Amino acid sequence: MKKDRRPIISDAQQRLLEGVRLRLMEPEEQARFDGLIVAEHYLKNAQLVGEQLRYVAEYAGQWVGLLAWSAGAFKLKAREEWIGWSAPQKKRRLPLVVNHSRFLILPDFHVPNLASRLLKLCLQRLSQDWVNRYGHEVLLAETFVDPQHYSGTCYKASGWTLLGQTQGYKRSRRDYYQAHAQPKTLWVRELRPGARTILRGRNLPQALQSVTQNHPPQCEQCPAELRQMRGFFEHLTDWRTRKSEFALSSLVAVSVCALLCKVCLGQRDLAAFAADLSVDQMEALRFPRDWSCRHRRFRPPSESSFFRLLSRLNSVQLEAALLAWQDQVLGQREPAGDQVAVDGKALRNSRGRQIVSAYSVRDGRWLGSEAVADRSNEIPAAQNLLRRVDLEGSLVTADALHTQTQTAQIIVQDKGGEFLFTVKGNQKGVSENVHQLYQGLAHAFSP
Repeated sequence: MKKDRRPIISDAQQRLLEGVRLRLMEPEEQARFDGLIVAEHYLKNAQLVGEQLRYVAEYAGQWVGLLAWSAGAFKLKAREEWIGWSAPQKKRRLPLVVNHSRFLILPDFHVPNLASRLLKLCLQRLSQDWVNRYGHEVLLAETFVDPQHYSGTCYKASGWTLLGQTQGYKRSRRDYYQAHAQPKTLWVRELRPGARTILRGRNLPQALQSVTQNHPPQCEQCPAELRQMRGFFEHLTDWRTRKSEFALSSLVAVSVCALLCKVCLGQRDLAAFAADLSVDQMEALRFPRDWSCRHRRFRPPSESSFFRLLSRLNSVQLEAALLAWQDQVLGQREPAGDQVAVDGKALRNSRGRQIVSAYSVRDGRWLGSEAVADRSNEIPAAQNLLRRVDLEGSLVTADALHTQTQTAQIIVQDKGGEFLFTVKGNQKGVSENVHQLYQGLAHAFSP
C-alpha cells in the first residue's frame, strides 16, 4: 500500500488556506511592510528596483504573508537561452519580465501549502495589476531561491520551471558584476500560454508595444550585412580635414539603416539609433572602443557627428553609392521595357523642403532623387534627375507640371527613352498645341 505523504492539516489551518485574501499594499503601509522584510526575511533588505508591486496576504484582519515583485534581472544566461530571444529583443522587452524579489510568510503562520496558495492567488492577478499600475502586462515571472535556505518546493508545486543555477555574480554597477560565490537556483513561469513565443517573436502584439516606446526601432541588419554596407560608402568624399574617430562610411551606413527602420532622420534621432545598436553591430561599423570600461564596449557617434554628415555630405555621390548597393541586393536593372515614374514630394520634418524622385514601376526600385533648389520648382530638379537615370527603352510618366519641351527632349533625344505626359485644362498653350497636332496628324498622333 502506497503511503500518503501529504501533510496533515488541521481544521484551523484549512480555514486559513480557504480564507486568506491577497491585496495590493496601500502606500501608507510601506513602512510596516519594509520593516517586516528587514526583520524577518533572510536578505534583510526591502529595496526593490524598477517597476514594482507589493502584496499583503491577510486572514481575519492579520497579515500572514508578504510578496514583492520588481523589474526582471538585467542579465541571466539561462533565462535568455530558455526564452530564445536575441540581445536587441531582450533590451526592448525586458519590462515584460517580472522578478519575484521578496516572499515572506510571517512566523506565526507557517502552515503547509500556504506558500503555494499565495503564489496561485498572486499569479492570477499579477499581470492585470501591472496593467493598471504601469500600462502593460507582464508575460514571464522569475525568481531566485538560495539553496542554503530553501529548496523551492512551493515554486515546484505551483508549476514553475527550474532552469538551473546562476553563475554566482551580482550586478554592483551598470556594467560591472561582482562574484559573491553564492549561486542561486533560477525558477521561471509563463504568466499566459505562449509567453516565450511572444517574447522571442519578430513583432510584439499591439497591446504590448508600449514597452518599447523608449527605444528607437531595432536595426535589423546583422554585423555581416553592416560590414558589406560600409564597403559601398567607402569611396564617398570626406570633407573633414582632420581624421575622425568615426569613418564616413560608418555614419552613412547607420543613417541608411535608420531610414529603413523609418526613424525620423534628424541628428538626435540618428544618434539615439546608433547608441541602441548591439555590441556586435557597433564592432562591425568600427566604432571606437571605450577603454574606460573593462567589458567589450564601444562609443557611438554624437549628435554633432550626424549634424555635420547631414549638412556636408555630397548627395550625388551618395546617390551613386546607394544605387550600387541596391543593384547588389536586387540585381542589375534592365531599363528596356521599363516604366519610370517621376514625382515630387515634400519631405517630412524638413520645413517644406521638396525632392523629386524617380522609381521603376516594374519592380518598385528607386532610381534617384534631386532636391528642389530654393525659390525654384520641380521642373529643373526633374530635368537634372532624368539626365542621370538610364532611360534607354523606358517609358517615362510624370505629372502635368512636367509636360515641358526641354523635359521631353532630355528623355527622347538625350536618353533614348519615350514619354507619356498629361495636359490639364489650365495649361492653355500646351493644350492648344496638342489639339493642333491631333487635327493635323490624326493618323500618327494620339493625344
